[in-house]
Amino acid sequence: MVLSKINPIILYSHASGPNPWKISILLEELGLPYETRFKEFPELKVEPYITLNPNGRVPAIEDRNTGVSLAESAAIIQYLIDTYDTEGRFTYQKNSEAYYKTLQWLAFQVSGQGPYFGQKAWFSNYHSEKLPSAEKRYGDEIRRVVGVIDAHLKKQHTDYLVGNKVTFADLSFITWTALTGWLTPDLNLKEFPAFEAWNQRLVERPAVKKVLEEKAKKMAS
Repeated sequence: MVLSKINPIILYSHASGPNPWKISILLEELGLPYETRFKEFPELKVEPYITLNPNGRVPAIEDRNTGVSLAESAAIIQYLIDTYDTEGRFTYQKNSEAYYKTLQWLAFQVSGQGPYFGQKAWFSNYHSEKLPSAEKRYGDEIRRVVGVIDAHLKKQHTDYLVGNKVTFADLSFITWTALTGWLTPDLNLKEFPAFEAWNQRLVERPAVKKVLEEKAKKMAS
């Protein structure tokens, strides 16, 4: 598919939610045209959006080039990679061990990092009563998740999660990691030097910088 002929992909997003911005980063990295439509939370629970995403959350996409509508960030990431990363810039050859390892780390992001970081945000900032035990549990889980990645990078002696090539798995961690200082201000990432260096390499990428700056502006407006 020639990029100049691709219609913009519609991305449904929210200013504060980290998950849709993961998709923005990948779209930018792939050089794909897209249109972001920001939704408020009540709009996500009613038609027509609830048909697009029965879970009533963001992100979701509509790709007018293929007729595909899709929700859930991991599914969207895999779809974009399979459909548009024809040169394998952010993935490995299908059916290779490296390919499945990349999927493994994407699964860890959506099952480990996202939920634990999200629960810490909820109990520290939005829950109707203070529950120190819950805040401690999820704060400890954030430290554990960071430690898992730090230990893996040290053991593998690689710049990225799977080899020395940035993949969709690495990119998927960025937007939640950006909240670490807000969620756990007592967590010093210098205790996890491999993680800190890995994250720094990611946030220095031009596409990532652009998206994080756009997110900050949207939240401030």
